[in-house]
Amino acid sequence: MSSSFDELYRNILNTVFLERARQQLEQGVDGLACADAYADQGKPDFALAHLLLVDAPDEMKRDIFARAYERRAELTDEKAEAFDKQFHRPFPLVKLEAQKDRMSAQQVRQKKRIRRGAKSLTVN
Repeated sequence: MSSSFDELYRNILNTVFLERARQQLEQGVDGLACADAYADQGKPDFALAHLLLVDAPDEMKRDIFARAYERRAELTDEKAEAFDKQFHRPFPLVKLEAQKDRMSAQQVRQKKRIRRGAKSLTVN
């Protein structure tokens, strides 16, 4: 049995984002258009807040949400490269964040919960 978009992702979002999205919707903005714009800016939290408040097919919501993570990964990679050039050394932790965002996007596209922690490593 497949979980809905709302069931999968509502619990990962801070309520501050939902409140801001509600305020924007009350002012008459198009929630789906806002989510799409936030995805283009690489802002998955803002995109998700709007997606949870609009009526649209789950597949469309997943596409927008995954695209937000993918865009943020692109922007993070660009930042890492700029830092590398500016400071003449690599920034592997910044690259790791981009990799985590790509993994999150993949999980969204596969209709899975987002798992970002490295809790699978245990020492006995």
